[in-house]
Amino acid sequence: MEVQQGGAPAPAAELVVSLREFTLSDADAEAFMSWASDPRVVRFQRRDAYEHVDQARRYIADHVLPHPWYRAICAGAGAPLPVVGSISVKPGPAEDGRLFRASVGYRVAHAHWGRGVATRAVRAAAEAVFAAWPWLLRLEAVADVENPASQRVLEKAGFVREGVLRKYILLKGRPRDMVMFSIVVDADTDRRRQQNKPDGP
Repeated sequence: MEVQQGGAPAPAAELVVSLREFTLSDADAEAFMSWASDPRVVRFQRRDAYEHVDQARRYIADHVLPHPWYRAICAGAGAPLPVVGSISVKPGPAEDGRLFRASVGYRVAHAHWGRGVATRAVRAAAEAVFAAWPWLLRLEAVADVENPASQRVLEKAGFVREGVLRKYILLKGRPRDMVMFSIVVDADTDRRRQQNKPDGP
């Protein structure tokens, strides 16, 4: 099911991209279907394309809302901005009793590919989680070796390409090679974070 957009897409220079939390509204479920039901979008995702909007509703209720950090990507030129994708950041497992890294994943409806939406969303998400999670030292993302567009998104968003991880994930039953990208906190970043920290106990 495709979400219908009124009029021509806004030029990239006028495009506004923002992130917000999902709701259980019909509008959010219908918007979710615009990418979750598209084989072009889910090609590099673990799940198959959805066939009914009830699947989107269940996913939002069972996975999105309880998730530590999951946001709708909104993009357009007017208000309110339509939901055109989603982005999530998942903390990695604790080591020595401490959290220190997280991974980001994103997906955008095909109608909005090639307009800088994903790049802006990834950049905004990275800024948000580094500000919200003082423990975060490393934010990482992987992109399939056959998905150069996603690799470009991460590079434009400020991630550094680290290398290829061979047979790193199982995607629809097949092992896949993935390119690892990351942003890490260095001494200068940590200093700026401490300077910008609000006063308090």
